[in-house]
This record gives sequence, C-alpha cells and structure tokens, in this order.
Amino acid sequence: MYYSTTYPSPIGTITLACDGNNLVGLWLEGQRYHGKTMPEEIVEKNDMPIFDAAKRWLDRYFAGERPTISELPLAPRGSEFRQGVWDILCEIPYGEVITYGDIAKKMAVKMNKKRMSSQAVGGAVGHNPISIIIPCHRVVGSNGSLTGYGGGIGTKIKLLELERVDMSSLFVPKKGTAL
Repeated sequence: MYYSTTYPSPIGTITLACDGNNLVGLWLEGQRYHGKTMPEEIVEKNDMPIFDAAKRWLDRYFAGERPTISELPLAPRGSEFRQGVWDILCEIPYGEVITYGDIAKKMAVKMNKKRMSSQAVGGAVGHNPISIIIPCHRVVGSNGSLTGYGGGIGTKIKLLELERVDMSSLFVPKKGTAL
C-alpha cells in the first residue's frame, strides 16, 4: 500500500508518496512523469511519521539550510541503471552542479564500460521520482545549458538560486524539452 500527502512550498504544491516507512516519491505540481513510478493506487494519508520528517526536511531546505539526504529513508523505484544514476545525484554537493556528461563518465566506471550515453543518463535523471531531495535540479548541460528539468526551467532556476549556485556560466536554452 502506498500513501500520499501534499506540502505547500514556495515553488508550488508538492506531492509526497511513501510505502509506510520510506519516501518513494516527491513531485512538483505539473511535473513531467508525476507519479509514474507508482505501481498501484495511492491513498491520501497525512498523519505519517515519514511525511512529518520529509516536511521538516523541506521546511529547512526552503529556509536556506542544508539538510542532508541521509536524514530521510528513501526508496525510489527504478531499474538498476536508474538507481545508479540517482545514487550519483545524491553525491552532488549542495550549491554545486554537475553535467550529464560527468554523470555518464561516472556510470561508465560503475558499469565497467568504456563509455556511457549522456542521453541515457538524461532519461534516468528525468525520471527521478524524488525531486529536490535527490537533487536532479543540480544537473546541467556540458555547455552550461539549464536544460532537462521535469519541474520546468523556472523551478530549476529558483532551486539553484536558493542554493546560491554561481549562475554566471549557466543559461536558459532557446529550445529544448525542459522549457
């Protein structure tokens, strides 16, 4: 059985999902792939300890603090490849960014391959079911393009600005899938 609740945030309503003990989803209103990793119906239930913990984490994050990912029990659902990419996302320090290409290189090493497709990495990043906490908003194009955020480019910019990321070398692409 899976449960959900909502959280009113500075960037819009956030939906949280859990399996009773672990957070399995965090989606922004209107986010691409909203809830797509959930295998069954979700029942709304607001009074769960995991939701209380996640909301406190989000309160701290939006207040400009730096809560750590390890403070919450997370259980995102996805293939072994996606799990590997999401693990790398969890290593990106607060206030910093990494490129899809850098993640592809790390995944190639993890999988004992010579190369890994940045596009495959982009697909895994885009399907991250626990936005913000697993920080997919910290991934940018190799040329500094702020592309590839399922929650929308404006939201990505707000999150990076909240974290005081140096935006001087980053730009909004003129065309792309995340606009």
